[in-house]
Amino acid sequence: MTSEPSGSIAPGDFRTAMGRFASGITIMSTLQGGVAHAMTANAFTSVSLDPPLVLVCVDKGVRMHDAVLECGFWAVSVLADSHRLIAERFAKSGRDLFSQFEGITTVPGPKTGCPLIEGALSWLECRTWASYEGGDHTIVVGEVLSLGAEELADPDALIYYAGQYRELRAR
Repeated sequence: MTSEPSGSIAPGDFRTAMGRFASGITIMSTLQGGVAHAMTANAFTSVSLDPPLVLVCVDKGVRMHDAVLECGFWAVSVLADSHRLIAERFAKSGRDLFSQFEGITTVPGPKTGCPLIEGALSWLECRTWASYEGGDHTIVVGEVLSLGAEELADPDALIYYAGQYRELRAR
């Protein structure tokens, strides 16, 4: 591993080290001016049970950043292994905003109307509780307004590990 002379960590080394931490894959969505925005996010976690809070980290350089901060409401769909192509699609920058959901079955969240991926392992709708500066990202904390989980016999999850999407088998 190498580090910069200033003592800071080289971005490539940081990415490699953090890549050894397996994480689930989600699609975060919001609405801005009636237009759905979405992104793939693996920087997502629970924060508090009472009140129910979660957080997601959003890159300041993507259009989702301004959309989610402006709207104040957002949703997260936890992806199954069968959603790998959806994760790949929403991880790419520069896709057409108005056709990005074509061919993907979604349902509007019951409280926010934000798109939820049909067949997701679970989903949550949130209202922004707080946001914090986090380097080149903003840490967005959300209060969970509603949620649901699929009743699946063997819910294989989609995870991200060592720079690749992988399947986590339920058994």
